[in-house]
Amino acid sequence: MSGGPLIVQSDKTLLLEIDHPDAQACRMAIAPFAELERSPEHVHTYRLTPLGLWNARAAGHDAEGVVDSLLKYSRYPVPHALLVDVADTMDRYGRLQLANDPAYGLVLRALDRLVLIEVAKSKKLAGMLGDKIDDDTIRVHPSERGRLKQALLKLGWPAEDLAGYVDGEAHPIELADAGKDGRKPWTLRSYQREAVEAFWAGGSGVVVLPCGAGKTLVGAAAMAEAKATTLILVTNTVAGRQWKRELIARTSLTEEEIGEYSGERKEIRPVTIATYQVLTSRRGGAFTHLDLFGARDWGLVVYDEVHLLPAPIFRFTADLQARRRLGLTATLVREDGREGDVFSLIGPKRYDAPWKDIESQGWIAPAECTEVRVTLTDAERMSYATAEAEERYRMAATARTKLPVVKALVDRHPDDQVLVIGAYIDQLHQLGEYLDAPIIQGSTTNKERERLFDAFRSGSLRTLVISKVGNFSIDLPEAAVAIQVSGTFGSRQEEAQRLGRVLRPKADGRQAHFYTVVSRDTIDTEYAAHRQRFLAEQGYAYTIVDADDVLGPKLPTVD
Repeated sequence: MSGGPLIVQSDKTLLLEIDHPDAQACRMAIAPFAELERSPEHVHTYRLTPLGLWNARAAGHDAEGVVDSLLKYSRYPVPHALLVDVADTMDRYGRLQLANDPAYGLVLRALDRLVLIEVAKSKKLAGMLGDKIDDDTIRVHPSERGRLKQALLKLGWPAEDLAGYVDGEAHPIELADAGKDGRKPWTLRSYQREAVEAFWAGGSGVVVLPCGAGKTLVGAAAMAEAKATTLILVTNTVAGRQWKRELIARTSLTEEEIGEYSGERKEIRPVTIATYQVLTSRRGGAFTHLDLFGARDWGLVVYDEVHLLPAPIFRFTADLQARRRLGLTATLVREDGREGDVFSLIGPKRYDAPWKDIESQGWIAPAECTEVRVTLTDAERMSYATAEAEERYRMAATARTKLPVVKALVDRHPDDQVLVIGAYIDQLHQLGEYLDAPIIQGSTTNKERERLFDAFRSGSLRTLVISKVGNFSIDLPEAAVAIQVSGTFGSRQEEAQRLGRVLRPKADGRQAHFYTVVSRDTIDTEYAAHRQRFLAEQGYAYTIVDADDVLGPKLPTVD
Protein backbone atom coordinates (compact mmCIF):
# COMPACT_ATOMS: atom_id res chain seq x y z
CA MET A 1 0.00 0.00 0.00
CA SER A 2 1.54 3.28 -1.06
CA GLY A 3 1.43 6.52 0.88
CA GLY A 4 0.40 7.21 4.43
CA PRO A 5 -2.90 6.44 6.15
CA LEU A 6 -3.99 10.09 6.54
CA ILE A 7 -5.67 12.49 4.13
CA VAL A 8 -5.39 16.09 5.35
CA GLN A 9 -8.00 18.43 3.86
CA SER A 10 -8.08 22.21 3.68
CA ASP A 11 -11.33 22.37 5.74
CA LYS A 12 -9.33 21.04 8.71
CA THR A 13 -10.74 17.52 8.52
CA LEU A 14 -8.38 14.56 8.67
CA LEU A 15 -9.40 11.21 7.15
CA LEU A 16 -7.68 8.17 8.65
CA GLU A 17 -7.76 4.86 6.76
CA ILE A 18 -8.20 2.26 9.48
CA ASP A 19 -6.91 -0.75 7.50
CA HIS A 20 -3.57 0.89 6.72
CA PRO A 21 -0.60 -0.72 8.55
CA ASP A 22 0.43 2.67 9.99
CA ALA A 23 -3.09 3.62 11.12
CA GLN A 24 -2.49 2.90 14.81
CA ALA A 25 0.78 4.88 14.90
CA CYS A 26 -0.94 7.76 13.12
CA ARG A 27 -3.88 7.72 15.53
CA MET A 28 -1.49 7.98 18.48
CA ALA A 29 0.37 10.85 16.83
CA ILE A 30 -2.70 12.99 16.10
CA ALA A 31 -4.73 12.17 19.25
CA PRO A 32 -3.17 15.00 21.36
CA PHE A 33 -4.44 17.71 19.01
CA ALA A 34 -7.26 16.32 16.79
CA GLU A 35 -10.81 15.35 17.80
CA LEU A 36 -12.55 12.33 16.30
CA GLU A 37 -15.91 13.21 14.71
CA ARG A 38 -17.03 10.02 12.93
CA SER A 39 -15.80 6.44 13.13
CA PRO A 40 -17.42 4.09 10.59
CA GLU A 41 -15.69 0.84 9.63
CA HIS A 42 -12.97 1.93 7.21
CA VAL A 43 -12.29 5.68 7.39
CA HIS A 44 -12.36 7.78 10.57
CA THR A 45 -12.85 11.55 10.39
CA TYR A 46 -10.97 13.88 12.74
CA ARG A 47 -11.15 17.66 12.98
CA LEU A 48 -8.61 20.29 13.97
CA THR A 49 -10.11 22.91 16.30
CA PRO A 50 -8.55 25.93 18.02
CA LEU A 51 -9.30 24.51 21.50
CA GLY A 52 -7.72 21.16 20.59
CA LEU A 53 -4.59 22.91 19.33
CA TRP A 54 -4.41 25.19 22.39
CA ASN A 55 -4.78 22.23 24.74
CA ALA A 56 -1.95 20.50 22.89
CA ARG A 57 0.17 23.63 23.17
CA ALA A 58 -0.46 23.91 26.92
CA ALA A 59 0.41 20.22 27.36
CA GLY A 60 3.84 20.83 25.82
CA HIS A 61 3.26 20.06 22.13
CA ASP A 62 4.48 22.74 19.73
CA ALA A 63 3.33 23.65 16.24
CA GLU A 64 6.43 22.09 14.71
CA GLY A 65 5.55 18.70 16.21
CA VAL A 66 1.93 18.93 15.04
CA VAL A 67 3.00 19.89 11.51
CA ASP A 68 5.59 17.08 11.45
CA SER A 69 2.92 14.52 12.39
CA LEU A 70 0.60 15.71 9.62
CA LEU A 71 3.41 15.65 7.03
CA LYS A 72 4.71 12.27 8.16
CA TYR A 73 1.43 10.37 7.84
CA SER A 74 -0.32 12.25 5.03
CA ARG A 75 -0.86 10.33 1.79
CA TYR A 76 -0.98 13.51 -0.30
CA PRO A 77 0.69 16.91 0.01
CA VAL A 78 -0.75 18.79 2.98
CA PRO A 79 -2.42 22.10 2.02
CA HIS A 80 0.08 24.82 2.81
CA ALA A 81 -2.63 27.17 4.09
CA LEU A 82 -3.67 24.59 6.70
CA LEU A 83 -0.11 24.25 8.00
CA VAL A 84 0.17 28.02 8.29
CA ASP A 85 -3.18 28.15 10.10
CA VAL A 86 -2.12 25.44 12.57
CA ALA A 87 1.05 27.34 13.40
CA ASP A 88 -0.80 30.68 13.70
CA THR A 89 -3.55 29.20 15.89
CA MET A 90 -1.10 27.57 18.31
CA ASP A 91 0.91 30.81 18.38
CA ARG A 92 -2.15 32.66 19.70
CA TYR A 93 -1.86 30.82 23.04
CA GLY A 94 0.26 32.89 25.41
CA ARG A 95 0.53 36.10 23.35
CA LEU A 96 -1.31 37.54 26.35
CA GLN A 97 -0.18 36.63 29.85
CA LEU A 98 -1.68 37.13 33.27
CA ALA A 99 1.06 37.92 35.77
CA ASN A 100 1.61 39.34 39.24
CA ASP A 101 3.49 42.62 39.12
CA PRO A 102 5.35 43.51 42.36
CA ALA A 103 4.11 47.10 42.17
CA TYR A 104 0.67 46.80 40.57
CA GLY A 105 -0.61 43.33 41.48
CA LEU A 106 -2.51 41.31 38.87
CA VAL A 107 -1.85 42.53 35.31
CA LEU A 108 -2.52 41.49 31.73
CA ARG A 109 0.75 41.66 29.84
CA ALA A 110 1.18 41.43 26.08
CA LEU A 111 3.96 39.83 24.08
CA ASP A 112 2.17 41.39 21.11
CA ARG A 113 1.12 45.00 21.75
CA LEU A 114 -1.47 45.08 18.96
CA VAL A 115 -3.32 42.09 20.45
CA LEU A 116 -3.63 43.97 23.74
CA ILE A 117 -5.01 47.02 21.93
CA GLU A 118 -7.50 44.78 20.10
CA VAL A 119 -8.89 42.97 23.17
CA ALA A 120 -8.93 46.08 25.36
CA LYS A 121 -11.50 47.59 22.99
CA SER A 122 -13.83 44.60 23.29
CA LYS A 123 -17.09 45.16 25.13
CA LYS A 124 -16.82 41.57 26.41
CA LEU A 125 -14.00 42.73 28.70
CA ALA A 126 -15.91 45.70 30.08
CA GLY A 127 -15.36 46.08 33.81
CA MET A 128 -12.61 43.44 33.98
CA LEU A 129 -9.64 45.64 33.13
CA GLY A 130 -8.27 48.51 35.19
CA ASP A 131 -5.83 51.27 34.33
CA LYS A 132 -3.25 51.04 31.59
CA ILE A 133 0.22 50.85 33.16
CA ASP A 134 2.23 51.07 29.95
CA ASP A 135 1.79 50.15 26.27
CA ASP A 136 2.15 46.43 27.06
CA THR A 137 0.46 46.16 30.46
CA ILE A 138 -3.01 46.73 31.88
CA ARG A 139 -4.05 46.29 35.47
CA VAL A 140 -6.67 43.54 36.16
CA HIS A 141 -9.12 43.42 39.03
CA PRO A 142 -8.10 40.24 40.96
CA SER A 143 -11.73 39.14 41.28
CA GLU A 144 -11.98 39.04 37.46
CA ARG A 145 -9.07 36.64 36.84
CA GLY A 146 -11.27 33.69 35.90
CA ARG A 147 -13.90 35.60 33.94
CA LEU A 148 -11.19 37.45 32.01
CA LYS A 149 -9.67 34.14 30.91
CA GLN A 150 -13.10 32.93 29.78
CA ALA A 151 -13.69 36.11 27.78
CA LEU A 152 -10.23 36.09 26.16
CA LEU A 153 -10.68 32.47 25.07
CA LYS A 154 -13.95 33.42 23.35
CA LEU A 155 -12.13 36.28 21.59
CA GLY A 156 -9.59 33.77 20.27
CA TRP A 157 -6.68 34.94 22.44
CA PRO A 158 -6.30 32.41 25.29
CA ALA A 159 -4.16 33.92 28.02
CA GLU A 160 -1.39 32.00 29.72
CA ASP A 161 -1.92 32.35 33.46
CA LEU A 162 1.44 32.97 35.12
CA ALA A 163 0.05 34.95 38.06
CA GLY A 164 0.90 32.22 40.54
CA TYR A 165 -1.01 30.80 43.47
CA VAL A 166 -1.38 31.24 47.19
CA ASP A 167 0.11 28.37 49.17
CA GLY A 168 -2.95 28.06 51.38
CA GLU A 169 -2.94 26.70 54.91
CA ALA A 170 -0.08 24.26 55.34
CA HIS A 171 -0.90 20.68 56.29
CA PRO A 172 1.56 17.76 56.34
CA ILE A 173 0.76 15.11 53.70
CA GLU A 174 3.18 12.41 52.55
CA LEU A 175 2.77 9.42 50.28
CA ALA A 176 3.02 6.17 52.23
CA ASP A 177 5.33 4.06 50.05
CA ALA A 178 5.23 1.20 52.54
CA GLY A 179 1.71 -0.25 52.52
CA LYS A 180 -0.64 0.73 55.32
CA ASP A 181 -3.37 -1.54 56.68
CA GLY A 182 -1.59 -4.65 55.51
CA ARG A 183 -1.49 -3.61 51.85
CA LYS A 184 1.49 -4.39 49.68
CA PRO A 185 4.15 -1.67 49.36
CA TRP A 186 3.60 0.46 46.27
CA THR A 187 5.09 3.34 44.31
CA LEU A 188 3.67 5.71 41.73
CA ARG A 189 3.69 4.37 38.18
CA SER A 190 5.83 6.30 35.70
CA TYR A 191 2.86 7.92 33.95
CA GLN A 192 1.30 8.93 37.29
CA ARG A 193 4.57 10.59 38.29
CA GLU A 194 4.78 12.35 34.90
CA ALA A 195 1.19 13.55 35.28
CA VAL A 196 1.88 15.08 38.71
CA GLU A 197 5.07 16.75 37.45
CA ALA A 198 3.28 18.21 34.44
CA PHE A 199 0.42 19.48 36.61
CA TRP A 200 2.73 21.03 39.20
CA ALA A 201 4.87 22.72 36.54
CA GLY A 202 1.74 24.32 35.07
CA GLY A 203 0.20 25.16 38.43
CA SER A 204 -3.36 24.30 37.45
CA GLY A 205 -5.02 22.18 34.81
CA VAL A 206 -6.41 18.81 33.82
CA VAL A 207 -4.87 15.33 33.84
CA VAL A 208 -6.53 12.91 31.41
CA LEU A 209 -6.06 9.20 32.18
CA PRO A 210 -8.14 6.11 31.33
CA CYS A 211 -10.63 4.75 33.85
CA GLY A 212 -8.77 2.28 36.04
CA ALA A 213 -5.38 3.95 35.55
CA GLY A 214 -5.24 5.37 39.08
CA LYS A 215 -6.36 9.00 38.84
CA THR A 216 -6.98 9.03 42.60
CA LEU A 217 -3.28 8.32 43.18
CA VAL A 218 -2.38 11.27 40.93
CA GLY A 219 -4.58 13.39 43.18
CA ALA A 220 -2.92 11.98 46.31
CA ALA A 221 0.55 12.69 44.90
CA ALA A 222 -0.46 16.26 44.00
CA MET A 223 -1.67 16.70 47.59
CA ALA A 224 1.66 15.41 48.89
CA GLU A 225 3.37 17.97 46.65
CA ALA A 226 1.17 20.82 47.90
CA LYS A 227 1.34 19.83 51.59
CA ALA A 228 -1.69 22.01 52.22
CA THR A 229 -5.35 21.84 53.11
CA THR A 230 -7.24 20.33 50.19
CA LEU A 231 -10.85 20.46 48.98
CA ILE A 232 -11.82 17.44 46.83
CA LEU A 233 -15.03 17.64 44.78
CA VAL A 234 -16.56 14.30 43.73
CA THR A 235 -19.62 13.04 41.87
CA ASN A 236 -21.37 11.24 44.76
CA THR A 237 -20.99 10.04 48.34
CA VAL A 238 -19.83 6.52 47.41
CA ALA A 239 -17.05 8.02 45.27
CA GLY A 240 -16.10 10.31 48.14
CA ARG A 241 -15.76 7.39 50.53
CA GLN A 242 -13.59 5.54 48.00
CA TRP A 243 -11.33 8.60 47.89
CA LYS A 244 -11.17 8.60 51.68
CA ARG A 245 -10.23 4.90 51.81
CA GLU A 246 -7.50 5.38 49.21
CA LEU A 247 -6.06 8.47 50.94
CA ILE A 248 -5.93 6.68 54.29
CA ALA A 249 -4.23 3.66 52.66
CA ARG A 250 -1.80 5.55 50.41
CA THR A 251 -0.85 8.65 52.38
CA SER A 252 0.06 9.75 55.88
CA LEU A 253 -3.46 11.12 56.39
CA THR A 254 -5.62 9.62 59.14
CA GLU A 255 -9.38 9.23 59.25
CA GLU A 256 -9.68 12.18 61.63
CA GLU A 257 -7.99 14.53 59.13
CA ILE A 258 -10.47 13.80 56.31
CA GLY A 259 -13.98 15.26 56.40
CA GLU A 260 -17.06 14.32 54.38
CA TYR A 261 -19.31 17.14 53.18
CA SER A 262 -22.37 15.47 51.67
CA GLY A 263 -26.11 15.17 52.06
CA GLU A 264 -25.46 12.98 55.13
CA ARG A 265 -22.59 14.79 56.87
CA LYS A 266 -21.17 18.31 56.99
CA GLU A 267 -17.58 17.89 58.23
CA ILE A 268 -14.90 20.48 57.39
CA ARG A 269 -11.40 19.20 58.07
CA PRO A 270 -7.88 19.79 56.65
CA VAL A 271 -8.85 17.50 53.76
CA THR A 272 -12.55 17.83 52.92
CA ILE A 273 -14.34 15.70 50.34
CA ALA A 274 -17.56 17.30 49.05
CA THR A 275 -20.10 16.15 46.49
CA TYR A 276 -21.06 18.28 43.50
CA GLN A 277 -24.67 17.59 44.40
CA VAL A 278 -24.57 19.20 47.82
CA LEU A 279 -22.62 22.21 46.56
CA THR A 280 -25.13 22.87 43.78
CA SER A 281 -28.22 22.32 45.94
CA ARG A 282 -30.36 25.41 46.46
CA ARG A 283 -32.71 26.64 49.12
CA GLY A 284 -35.00 29.52 48.20
CA GLY A 285 -33.07 29.98 44.96
CA ALA A 286 -29.72 30.46 46.77
CA PHE A 287 -26.73 28.11 46.85
CA THR A 288 -26.56 27.47 50.59
CA HIS A 289 -23.27 25.56 50.77
CA LEU A 290 -20.94 27.90 48.88
CA ASP A 291 -19.33 28.98 52.12
CA LEU A 292 -17.39 25.73 51.92
CA PHE A 293 -15.14 27.30 49.27
CA GLY A 294 -14.11 29.95 51.76
CA ALA A 295 -14.33 27.81 54.91
CA ARG A 296 -10.58 27.25 54.96
CA ASP A 297 -7.56 28.69 53.22
CA TRP A 298 -7.39 25.81 50.73
CA GLY A 299 -4.03 25.19 49.09
CA LEU A 300 -5.42 22.80 46.47
CA VAL A 301 -8.84 22.09 44.95
CA VAL A 302 -9.27 18.72 43.19
CA TYR A 303 -12.15 18.20 40.72
CA ASP A 304 -12.80 14.49 40.22
CA GLU A 305 -14.51 13.55 36.93
CA VAL A 306 -14.09 17.14 35.73
CA HIS A 307 -15.98 16.38 32.49
CA LEU A 308 -19.13 16.06 34.66
CA LEU A 309 -18.60 19.37 36.46
CA PRO A 310 -22.03 21.02 36.92
CA ALA A 311 -22.38 24.49 35.37
CA PRO A 312 -22.79 26.32 38.75
CA ILE A 313 -19.38 25.01 39.87
CA PHE A 314 -17.78 26.94 36.99
CA ARG A 315 -19.17 30.16 38.44
CA PHE A 316 -17.75 29.37 41.87
CA THR A 317 -14.42 28.33 40.36
CA ALA A 318 -14.05 31.69 38.59
CA ASP A 319 -13.44 33.15 42.07
CA LEU A 320 -10.83 30.49 43.00
CA GLN A 321 -8.16 31.34 40.44
CA ALA A 322 -5.51 32.02 43.08
CA ARG A 323 -5.86 28.41 44.34
CA ARG A 324 -4.16 25.51 42.61
CA ARG A 325 -6.80 23.47 40.76
CA LEU A 326 -6.43 19.90 39.54
CA GLY A 327 -9.04 18.36 37.23
CA LEU A 328 -9.06 14.57 36.82
CA THR A 329 -10.93 12.84 34.01
CA ALA A 330 -10.90 10.04 31.47
CA THR A 331 -12.09 12.37 28.70
CA LEU A 332 -12.25 16.11 28.12
CA VAL A 333 -15.41 15.57 26.05
CA ARG A 334 -18.44 17.40 27.47
CA GLU A 335 -21.85 16.92 25.93
CA ASP A 336 -22.80 20.53 26.81
CA GLY A 337 -19.95 22.01 24.77
CA ARG A 338 -18.31 23.72 27.77
CA GLU A 339 -14.81 22.35 27.21
CA GLY A 340 -13.68 25.98 26.87
CA ASP A 341 -14.78 26.72 30.43
CA VAL A 342 -12.76 23.77 31.72
CA PHE A 343 -9.75 25.16 29.81
CA SER A 344 -10.23 28.70 31.17
CA LEU A 345 -11.26 28.05 34.76
CA ILE A 346 -9.78 24.70 35.83
CA GLY A 347 -6.86 25.01 33.46
CA PRO A 348 -5.64 23.52 30.18
CA LYS A 349 -4.79 19.88 29.64
CA ARG A 350 -1.43 19.24 31.32
CA TYR A 351 -1.11 15.50 30.72
CA ASP A 352 -2.86 12.95 28.54
CA ALA A 353 -2.01 9.25 28.29
CA PRO A 354 -3.61 7.27 25.43
CA TRP A 355 -5.67 4.32 26.68
CA LYS A 356 -3.84 1.84 24.46
CA ASP A 357 -0.48 3.02 25.82
CA ILE A 358 -1.59 2.24 29.37
CA GLU A 359 -3.06 -1.07 28.20
CA SER A 360 0.21 -2.09 26.50
CA GLN A 361 2.04 -1.47 29.79
CA GLY A 362 -0.37 -3.84 31.53
CA TRP A 363 -1.98 -1.25 33.80
CA ILE A 364 -5.48 -1.63 32.34
CA ALA A 365 -7.07 -4.76 30.91
CA PRO A 366 -7.40 -5.30 27.16
CA ALA A 367 -11.05 -5.01 26.17
CA GLU A 368 -13.21 -6.49 23.45
CA CYS A 369 -16.13 -4.23 22.45
CA THR A 370 -19.20 -5.77 20.80
CA GLU A 371 -22.42 -4.19 19.58
CA VAL A 372 -25.29 -6.68 19.56
CA ARG A 373 -28.17 -5.66 17.24
CA VAL A 374 -31.65 -6.84 18.15
CA THR A 375 -34.58 -6.96 15.73
CA LEU A 376 -37.78 -5.61 17.27
CA THR A 377 -40.98 -7.61 17.12
CA ASP A 378 -43.69 -6.40 14.75
CA ALA A 379 -45.66 -5.01 17.70
CA GLU A 380 -42.58 -3.12 19.02
CA ARG A 381 -41.83 -1.75 15.56
CA MET A 382 -45.41 -0.51 15.18
CA SER A 383 -45.27 1.20 18.59
CA TYR A 384 -41.94 2.79 17.64
CA ALA A 385 -43.18 3.94 14.22
CA THR A 386 -46.27 5.62 15.63
CA ALA A 387 -44.60 7.18 18.69
CA GLU A 388 -43.80 10.88 19.07
CA ALA A 389 -40.21 11.72 18.10
CA GLU A 390 -39.13 12.50 21.67
CA GLU A 391 -40.37 9.10 22.88
CA ARG A 392 -38.71 6.98 20.22
CA TYR A 393 -35.29 6.59 21.83
CA ARG A 394 -36.79 5.44 25.13
CA MET A 395 -39.01 2.91 23.33
CA ALA A 396 -36.13 1.51 21.25
CA ALA A 397 -33.67 1.47 24.15
CA THR A 398 -36.05 -0.30 26.55
CA ALA A 399 -37.54 -2.88 24.14
CA ARG A 400 -38.33 -6.11 26.00
CA THR A 401 -36.77 -8.06 23.12
CA LYS A 402 -33.41 -7.09 24.63
CA LEU A 403 -34.02 -9.11 27.82
CA PRO A 404 -33.21 -12.63 26.53
CA VAL A 405 -30.16 -11.25 24.72
CA VAL A 406 -28.82 -9.79 27.97
CA LYS A 407 -29.51 -13.11 29.74
CA ALA A 408 -27.63 -15.01 27.01
CA LEU A 409 -24.64 -12.65 27.36
CA VAL A 410 -24.58 -13.10 31.13
CA ASP A 411 -24.74 -16.90 30.66
CA ARG A 412 -21.89 -16.69 28.13
CA HIS A 413 -19.57 -15.62 30.97
CA PRO A 414 -20.37 -18.04 33.82
CA ASP A 415 -17.03 -17.46 35.59
CA ASP A 416 -16.97 -13.66 35.32
CA GLN A 417 -18.58 -10.91 37.35
CA VAL A 418 -21.02 -8.92 35.24
CA LEU A 419 -22.40 -5.37 35.39
CA VAL A 420 -25.63 -4.70 33.49
CA ILE A 421 -25.93 -0.93 32.98
CA GLY A 422 -28.96 1.08 31.87
CA ALA A 423 -30.58 4.50 32.07
CA TYR A 424 -34.29 3.76 32.58
CA ILE A 425 -35.53 2.61 35.97
CA ASP A 426 -38.46 0.51 34.64
CA GLN A 427 -36.07 -1.36 32.37
CA LEU A 428 -33.62 -1.96 35.23
CA HIS A 429 -36.40 -3.50 37.34
CA GLN A 430 -37.36 -5.76 34.42
CA LEU A 431 -33.73 -6.82 34.09
CA GLY A 432 -33.33 -7.39 37.83
CA GLU A 433 -36.36 -9.68 37.82
CA TYR A 434 -35.37 -11.45 34.59
CA LEU A 435 -31.78 -12.05 35.74
CA ASP A 436 -32.63 -12.53 39.44
CA ALA A 437 -30.05 -9.85 40.24
CA PRO A 438 -30.12 -6.88 42.68
CA ILE A 439 -30.42 -3.30 41.39
CA ILE A 440 -28.55 -0.15 42.38
CA GLN A 441 -30.25 3.10 41.34
CA GLY A 442 -30.35 6.71 42.47
CA SER A 443 -32.80 6.02 45.31
CA THR A 444 -30.69 3.17 46.73
CA THR A 445 -29.28 4.28 50.09
CA ASN A 446 -25.52 4.69 50.39
CA LYS A 447 -25.47 1.94 53.02
CA GLU A 448 -27.24 -0.50 50.66
CA ARG A 449 -25.00 0.53 47.74
CA GLU A 450 -21.87 -0.17 49.73
CA ARG A 451 -23.27 -3.52 50.92
CA LEU A 452 -23.96 -4.62 47.34
CA PHE A 453 -20.63 -3.28 46.04
CA ASP A 454 -18.81 -5.15 48.83
CA ALA A 455 -20.69 -8.37 47.94
CA PHE A 456 -19.72 -7.89 44.31
CA ARG A 457 -16.08 -7.24 45.21
CA SER A 458 -15.96 -10.36 47.40
CA GLY A 459 -17.43 -12.55 44.65
CA SER A 460 -20.54 -13.59 46.56
CA LEU A 461 -22.59 -11.54 44.08
CA ARG A 462 -21.88 -12.29 40.40
CA THR A 463 -24.35 -10.07 38.52
CA LEU A 464 -25.34 -6.54 39.41
CA VAL A 465 -27.87 -4.32 37.58
CA ILE A 466 -26.92 -0.66 37.89
CA SER A 467 -28.29 2.70 36.75
CA LYS A 468 -26.35 5.79 35.72
CA VAL A 469 -24.90 5.96 39.25
CA GLY A 470 -22.47 3.33 37.95
CA ASN A 471 -21.12 5.59 35.24
CA PHE A 472 -18.40 7.10 37.37
CA SER A 473 -16.07 6.74 40.33
CA ILE A 474 -17.08 3.21 41.29
CA ASP A 475 -14.08 1.02 42.03
CA LEU A 476 -15.08 -2.56 41.12
CA PRO A 477 -11.84 -4.19 39.94
CA GLU A 478 -13.45 -7.64 39.79
CA ALA A 479 -15.92 -6.61 37.05
CA ALA A 480 -14.84 -8.25 33.80
CA VAL A 481 -18.02 -7.89 31.72
CA ALA A 482 -20.27 -4.85 31.20
CA ILE A 483 -23.54 -5.06 29.26
CA GLN A 484 -25.02 -1.69 28.30
CA VAL A 485 -28.74 -1.74 27.48
CA SER A 486 -29.58 1.98 27.38
CA GLY A 487 -27.81 5.27 27.88
CA THR A 488 -27.99 9.03 27.90
CA PHE A 489 -28.79 9.34 24.21
CA GLY A 490 -25.45 9.63 22.36
CA SER A 491 -23.13 10.53 25.23
CA ARG A 492 -19.47 9.79 24.39
CA GLN A 493 -18.31 10.51 27.93
CA GLU A 494 -20.80 8.00 29.32
CA GLU A 495 -19.53 5.30 26.95
CA ALA A 496 -15.96 5.91 28.11
CA GLN A 497 -16.98 5.77 31.78
CA ARG A 498 -18.93 2.55 31.32
CA LEU A 499 -16.10 0.77 29.54
CA GLY A 500 -13.90 2.00 32.36
CA ARG A 501 -15.87 -0.08 34.84
CA VAL A 502 -14.25 -3.27 33.45
CA LEU A 503 -10.74 -2.01 32.68
CA ARG A 504 -9.14 -2.71 36.05
CA PRO A 505 -6.43 -5.30 35.29
CA LYS A 506 -7.46 -8.88 36.12
CA ALA A 507 -5.26 -11.05 38.34
CA ASP A 508 -5.04 -13.74 35.65
CA GLY A 509 -4.55 -11.21 32.82
CA ARG A 510 -7.80 -12.11 31.07
CA GLN A 511 -9.64 -9.83 28.68
CA ALA A 512 -12.53 -7.53 29.58
CA HIS A 513 -15.76 -7.58 27.56
CA PHE A 514 -18.01 -4.61 26.85
CA TYR A 515 -21.35 -5.26 25.15
CA THR A 516 -23.85 -2.72 23.88
CA VAL A 517 -27.30 -4.11 23.06
CA VAL A 518 -29.11 -1.90 20.53
CA SER A 519 -32.36 -2.07 18.57
CA ARG A 520 -31.82 -2.35 14.82
CA ASP A 521 -33.39 0.20 12.42
CA THR A 522 -34.06 2.73 15.19
CA ILE A 523 -32.46 5.85 16.62
CA ASP A 524 -30.91 3.53 19.24
CA THR A 525 -28.38 2.47 16.57
CA GLU A 526 -27.59 6.08 15.63
CA TYR A 527 -26.96 7.08 19.24
CA ALA A 528 -24.77 4.00 19.74
CA ALA A 529 -22.58 5.06 16.80
CA HIS A 530 -22.20 8.54 18.30
CA ARG A 531 -21.38 7.20 21.76
CA GLN A 532 -18.61 5.02 20.34
CA ARG A 533 -16.66 7.93 18.82
CA PHE A 534 -14.45 8.67 21.81
CA LEU A 535 -13.44 5.04 22.33
CA ALA A 536 -12.74 4.65 18.61
CA GLU A 537 -10.41 7.64 18.98
CA GLN A 538 -8.59 5.68 21.69
CA GLY A 539 -8.16 2.67 19.40
CA TYR A 540 -11.08 0.45 20.45
CA ALA A 541 -12.91 -1.26 17.60
CA TYR A 542 -16.50 -2.48 17.93
CA THR A 543 -17.53 -5.79 16.38
CA ILE A 544 -21.19 -5.78 15.29
CA VAL A 545 -23.05 -9.08 15.71
CA ASP A 546 -26.67 -10.12 15.33
CA ALA A 547 -28.73 -11.12 18.35
CA ASP A 548 -29.36 -14.52 16.74
CA ASP A 549 -25.61 -15.21 16.94
CA VAL A 550 -25.82 -14.68 20.70
CA LEU A 551 -29.09 -16.50 21.26
CA GLY A 552 -28.57 -19.47 19.00
CA PRO A 553 -31.03 -20.75 16.43
CA LYS A 554 -34.29 -19.82 18.16
CA LEU A 555 -35.16 -16.45 19.66
CA PRO A 556 -36.99 -16.92 22.98
CA THR A 557 -40.25 -15.05 23.30
CA VAL A 558 -40.85 -12.59 26.10
CA ASP A 559 -44.27 -12.25 27.70
